[in-house]
Amino acid sequence: MKRFFNRLLPRSWRSTVVTIPVIRLHGTILPGGGQFRPSLSLASTAGVIEKAFGFDAPAIAISINSPGGSPVQSRLIFKRIRDLAVEKNKKVLVFVEDVAASGGYMIAIAGDEIFADPSSIVGSIGVVSASFGFPELLKKIGVERRVHTAGQNKAVLDPFKPEKKEDVERLKALQLEVHETFIDLVKERRGTKLKDDPDLFTGLFWTAKKGLELGLVDALGDMRSVLRTRFGEKTQLKLITAPRGLFGRFGLFGSRFSAPDIAAAAASGVIDAAEERALWARFGL
Repeated sequence: MKRFFNRLLPRSWRSTVVTIPVIRLHGTILPGGGQFRPSLSLASTAGVIEKAFGFDAPAIAISINSPGGSPVQSRLIFKRIRDLAVEKNKKVLVFVEDVAASGGYMIAIAGDEIFADPSSIVGSIGVVSASFGFPELLKKIGVERRVHTAGQNKAVLDPFKPEKKEDVERLKALQLEVHETFIDLVKERRGTKLKDDPDLFTGLFWTAKKGLELGLVDALGDMRSVLRTRFGEKTQLKLITAPRGLFGRFGLFGSRFSAPDIAAAAASGVIDAAEERALWARFGL
């Protein structure tokens, strides 16, 4: 609306300042999350994404810094961005910071153009499942494992039981299906930009400099420079944040946590933090 009225004014009176809304999608991609474990999911990002697309601006800028995580949440975030881009007829410009890998790269391809620093990490188009096995631990500490199921496959890949070949094969079959969905999405979005490289979909990752050669990114550059070159030196960037109500801001009538709640969240948080740390560590971060 602002741009419409701006066009009605004499050229000498028109504002030349363009404001581009910016969304920051930083962190691991996991379902759930909360005050003790913030993460990227559709639930945690939908409000910010919709708020950004509500701006009267020629484009939306998205800053991504994520090593990946849940393939489902990654695709849901990707789809919400693309749906709104089509609905609002907006260009989406994605800017990679340290890393856009695995699910992080899946979100990045929601952009009409992808920019990155030469040293950014991109790619890792694959699927991984990691866990631990403790089949001998219970014997050593004198604890008996008791699991009762209705359904012979209900306790597959139990970490306290020896790994079975058929369970691993079943898991790999699931991974292949998820991987094919990821590959199809990348091919659909990147199209003829992708180079015919045998390693492209093997889960390998590269610097953005090499990613440019492979067609994983469109150009090297940073957000401020690219947007000012594209829309003018007076271009302003407006970071879009999640709305916070009056009571939430001052902590009035908000959620109350008991000592057991905090202790349980802390214990769970240690495990979650270790998993998230492992995701970042894969890329040397």
